[in-house]
Amino acid sequence: MANIFLNASFKDRSMRLIRLIAVFKLFKAVLLCALGLGVLRLLDPEAGHKLVHWVGSFAWSYNHGFLLEGLTKLTGLSHTQLKELGIGAFLYATLFTVEGIGLWAGRRWAEYLTVVATSSLLPLEIYELIIKTTLPRITAFAVNLVIVIYLIKVLRRPASTQ
Repeated sequence: MANIFLNASFKDRSMRLIRLIAVFKLFKAVLLCALGLGVLRLLDPEAGHKLVHWVGSFAWSYNHGFLLEGLTKLTGLSHTQLKELGIGAFLYATLFTVEGIGLWAGRRWAEYLTVVATSSLLPLEIYELIIKTTLPRITAFAVNLVIVIYLIKVLRRPASTQ
């Protein structure tokens, strides 16, 4: 497999890595959609049912009130804040989907969008690391930093080598 990368042109290697970033962004979008659906389903089972039906069939068999109360106590978030969390998850999922599809298609605007969007969240990730350092936080920060640095390098190359 390493031989494929060694023999490929810069453009081919670059596109493979950019597509890997696209898959990563699309994976994050799917996770955020699942989070958004879960939170909104707990807050309003009818609206959640409609969303779930629209997205596809999922198995949901639990006591919504009990879980919602447990979630509010566990997180310290109010019902309104949980609703905002669900909506925010969908908004971020939309951004990650646009980034992922644009990167997969090899669009330069998607590279710029990904650099701006990802780097804008790095200060928040640094703050979170200062508050509490955990392996998932370190990993997320490192992956996002590598993505930003790589895409900046790709964007700085002359168009003829891309």
